[in-house]
Amino acid sequence: MPEATLQAEVTLRTAFQDADPMGVIYHGNYFRFFEEARRAMMEQLDYSYMAMKESGYMWPIIDAAVRYVKPIKFDQSIIVTAKLTEWENRLRTDYVIYDAATRKRLTKGHTIQVAVSIDTEEMCFVSPTVFTQKLEAYLSAQ
Repeated sequence: MPEATLQAEVTLRTAFQDADPMGVIYHGNYFRFFEEARRAMMEQLDYSYMAMKESGYMWPIIDAAVRYVKPIKFDQSIIVTAKLTEWENRLRTDYVIYDAATRKRLTKGHTIQVAVSIDTEEMCFVSPTVFTQKLEAYLSAQ
């Protein structure tokens, strides 16, 4: 039986304002696509951005990387996947962007986030219990 994981998939259509004059999506917009998949993934835990704030933590990104395999074009339908691969001390989310019609991989990347106490503005060296309990409950239900 495969290991339970937290992951999500969203389908998006690229917009005109996201493309350069040649019709290729500007490289900085890929992180917005990653964000949509990460948001969908975290909402599965009932740990949306508002829930994070209410729990007393913010989760800034401290590292990000992207590998541009093939260009994404204007008006292209894409599938963006997000998968949580680390969570004990930090959150690492791995992403893959596929062409929706062919399922060919276009891009891959990752982000790393750490918990920061809103009250003290200090970084946590382990993920807060409020997060790990939500994740453990979700994974055990799978």
